[in-house]
Order: sequence, then C-alpha cells, then structure tokens
Amino acid sequence: MTDSAIPNSGPAGASATVDAAAATSRADTTMWTGLLHSGLVGSFMRLPHIAPDTDALRQHGARAAIYGLPFDATNISRTGANYGPRGIREVSCQFTTYNATFDLDVVEMLNPVDCGDCAIALANPERTFERAQSDIGAILDAGALPVTLGGDHSITIPAVRAVRERVDDPGLVLIDTHLDTAVDVGGEQLNHCCPITRAVDAGFDPRKIALVGMSGWMNPRTELAYCREHGITVIWLEDLWEKGTAKVVEEALAVAGAGDGIYLSFDVDSLDAAHAPGTCCPTPGGLTTREAIELVRGIARRGLLGVDVVETAPSLDGTPTTALIAGRVALEAMAFHASAGS
Repeated sequence: MTDSAIPNSGPAGASATVDAAAATSRADTTMWTGLLHSGLVGSFMRLPHIAPDTDALRQHGARAAIYGLPFDATNISRTGANYGPRGIREVSCQFTTYNATFDLDVVEMLNPVDCGDCAIALANPERTFERAQSDIGAILDAGALPVTLGGDHSITIPAVRAVRERVDDPGLVLIDTHLDTAVDVGGEQLNHCCPITRAVDAGFDPRKIALVGMSGWMNPRTELAYCREHGITVIWLEDLWEKGTAKVVEEALAVAGAGDGIYLSFDVDSLDAAHAPGTCCPTPGGLTTREAIELVRGIARRGLLGVDVVETAPSLDGTPTTALIAGRVALEAMAFHASAGS
C-alpha cells in the first residue's frame, strides 16, 4: 500500500479531522449545496418563518419581513394576482442572499424572515385589510421593514394605513403605469385603482407623493385631475426617457423624501409587457427591467418605511419571468434599504 493510500491515523489523522471540521464551520452560507428546487422551499428565499408577532420578530432580531397578501378580488381586469406571493416565493430560490457586485449579504444586514400570508377573508376587502393592517403594524412595531407581496394593488391600502398610524409625515413613491388616484370604482373605494387616494385619506400629504413611470394611454382624465387638484407629482414615462433614471430618482426623492421617510409601492405592470406579461394590465412600452431596478435602488437607498410589490399574476405568464422580476425588486429594495447612508 502506498503512502497516499494509508488512512490518516494518530496525530496526523486527528489534525486532518480538525481541519475538515474547521472547513465545514467556514462553509459559505451563500453557496448552493444541491438542486435549487429540491427540499421544502415554502418561504421567500428559504428564510425562516416567523409569525407577524412583534415580540417574536424582536426576539429573532428581524429587521425585514416578507408578508404575503394574496388578494385580488378588486381587480377590474385579468385576475390571478392572488397567486403572486406563492409564485414569487417559488422562484425566489434562484437568487442568493449575497450580491457579489456590491459584496453585501441581505441576511447579514437585515436578518430577514418570512411572516407568511394574511388570513384572507374571501371576497371581503374590509375584513382582509383589517387583518393585514394589524399584521403589518406588528412588523413595523418590531422595527422591521415590511416587504409586502401582492395581490392586486388594493393591498397597498392596509400597508399605508399601518405606516401612517406610526409615522406623522410619511412620503410615498409609486412606480407604476397607472396613477391609481381613482376616488372609487363603481362606488367601491377599496379597489386596486384607489391606493393613492386611500393613502391621502389616511393622512399622507399629497405634496409628498411622487408617481413615477406613468403611461398616458393607461389613465382616465379624472385621475389626472385628482393629482393636479391635490398637488401630487406625476413623472411620466416620457420624462424618464428624456431625463434618465438618475434624474427621476432625484426628483422623486425631493418630493417624497421631504417628510419622515418613504413608502415605496412597485407595480409590475410598470414594466414593458415584454418583461412582465404575467400581470392583470400588461403595459406595451413600459419600463425596462434595468430602469426598474435603477429606480428601486435609488429610492431604497434613502431608506424605506415599507415596500410592496404588487400585481404579479403567475398564471398569466407561461414562464417565471414576471415572478422573477417581482422577487428581484423585493430583494433590491431590502438590500439598498439596508445600505442606506453608506
């Protein structure tokens, strides 16, 4: 038997065992260990599940929390966004928590968790939103960033209400193709066309609201009139084409950042339909994914009060394209929120 084939024994063998143990203890937690789709995924990026309970979140030390709101009963167009949270979670295993470009790890920075989904009251937005507002409030009270996955855009309503209960003068940035300033839709005020008006009703100063990426062909006259009457800033898609994302971020922050923090709402239908076909109202000619990422990074870098990603409808997309960009937006928002001020 050659020396190379002799099993380690005695002091040398013990040293090898120690070295192996040390190597194991230094394992790269951001590295894949096997098939991405194997195992029990369930949560966003396999983050630990913690109930939306203030004490539990504090005990865990969570500084960000994923929260699903799979509700799309107010949708005026194609439905399917109620599968958004599940679809985003299912594809989230494609991402690592580590960004090699910026050498940052979201887990190290925020110790994020997944709080699961709201207990939906079927076809009942009032009761559903009461529950969601309570859960999101518990996340905020724990000092964690609520990252809410929709659901249609009405799910922003309980989120901004929870924020406003705790923040005197919050600002708001909406990245969308729609103004979302309808007073009501057929008399219904808890509609996905109404999140900005409900934010104003909750006490958000309209002069600290910036609507980014709006499309001229996707909005009615009355919603634009509401913006003009209340002093809401509208940054059209054409403005972004002309000025670029950096300038638009600067303008949006000047508006929404004048108060006590910023709530960010991102609608995937702000993206060109080529990049996000799986949504209720696809937008031809919308944002590119690169423009969307630049906008989210720029807004989140100021620090956020909360963020939501809405209108992802995986059943309307034959590929995981839309769910993937939705998951990446959530991840980008958390990462750049965590690096605020650095």
